[in-house]
Amino acid sequence: MILAVDVGNTQTVAGLFDGDVLAAHWRVSSDAAITADELAVKLGGLLDLAGFDDSDVDHVIVGSVVPRLTDAWAEVAAMITGEPAMIVGPGLKTGLPIRYDNPHEVGADRIVNGVAAIAEFGAPVLVVDFGTATTIDVIDADGGYLGGTIAPGLETSAEALFRKAARLFTVDLVAPEAVIGHNTRASVQSGLVLGQAAMVDGLVRRTWAELGTETRVVATGGLAERMSTLCDTITDVDVDLTLKGLLLVYKRNS
Repeated sequence: MILAVDVGNTQTVAGLFDGDVLAAHWRVSSDAAITADELAVKLGGLLDLAGFDDSDVDHVIVGSVVPRLTDAWAEVAAMITGEPAMIVGPGLKTGLPIRYDNPHEVGADRIVNGVAAIAEFGAPVLVVDFGTATTIDVIDADGGYLGGTIAPGLETSAEALFRKAARLFTVDLVAPEAVIGHNTRASVQSGLVLGQAAMVDGLVRRTWAELGTETRVVATGGLAERMSTLCDTITDVDVDLTLKGLLLVYKRNS
């Protein structure tokens, strides 16, 4: 089986593939201070809960935006499989032409999202990833990665607001019943949650205008299912898009 690991700044998502079937998947906090030994214990526990163990993992592929955790996962892969992990980065074949000014600046998650989006939905296509940052990635009609948008994610915006505004209190990040809030809680929820949806819709429409065409828009990430219902421009939701992209990249390089 192949273990695909997507390491983000806030959360890490791991999935165990049996062929093309996602047999198990987990979402845990990303702790940059964790050691490889601690990570191996945590992974062992997750596998056990799903009815697997280390011996079921034959290969590991890692896409990471946290260098310290990239190294830790590489060590774990060597422990449990006896071979190096495949790390998404320069030198790997992705089948995705990168048309960014500096291709090395594009995060691994954005690359594999593009790979999976083309395979699942065709091109052109936009991918909206609701994570620590809310990113929009643009794949053109030729299947090339053009670039996109990076904005603060919903939870990141909320944390900054509550930290800086002394008289505002933490609220649940759910949509209020109306845009016009009649109390502080509803007003904050409107600004944060509905504001995030309006930002995404606005950026998608501006992107369509630059492309000269409307496209399918795929939402992924931890908040994708919640936010997609509030966004008029999102056409599809696939919370496992990044894991599927990692599997595709693994197959193209194995």
